[in-house]
Amino acid sequence: MQQMEYPVRFSVDYPDRPLDRLSTGFRIFMAIPIVILLGTVSGGNGWDWSSNGSTRTAAVGAGGLLFFGPLLMILFRHKYPRWWFDWNLELQRFGNRVGAYLALLDDRYPSTDDHQSVHLDYPYPDAERDLNRWLPLVKWLLAFPHYFVLFFLEIAALVVVIVAWFAILFTGRYPRGMFDFVEGVIRWHNRVLAYALVLVTDRYPPFRLTQ
Repeated sequence: MQQMEYPVRFSVDYPDRPLDRLSTGFRIFMAIPIVILLGTVSGGNGWDWSSNGSTRTAAVGAGGLLFFGPLLMILFRHKYPRWWFDWNLELQRFGNRVGAYLALLDDRYPSTDDHQSVHLDYPYPDAERDLNRWLPLVKWLLAFPHYFVLFFLEIAALVVVIVAWFAILFTGRYPRGMFDFVEGVIRWHNRVLAYALVLVTDRYPPFRLTQ
């Protein structure tokens, strides 16, 4: 029986060529600037100060993935603003390029806009036709089995990346089986994120590493 393709599609082009051993050896340090840049658009910063004996907290940031906005729009207006969708998709793509670089899947420095060898895509949903207006309230809860499985898969992927680091240093190649496993874990993570937080599909993510 043929598996039905999930609407969230992710892949990384396998580098069938010698990888840069120098950049691989110092990958963690070389990635620091782009990780900081990613943090400025996907996270926030905060500080505390005292005023009249009380402590106040302020938080600033450039955004990150939009969750509550789309949730409220789907719930009350049954629509998903296109520019919110585009923001989430492009931010996920950028984060995946940085993640693939850190996982040694690509030795080219991550671009802020060019897709390079990392491909992530999912269709823009027609909220009235494709999305149940009440489901976003519980998707994060329904995805708990995936969180549990991903916890162990991501630990395994980290071990595989460490082994692949040595393999690339000695041979200049990323063993294909290891590459496919790490790619599959990232694919699984993207499916769960798109379902539970980005809210672009109501189809429950499959428990598999493949497309």
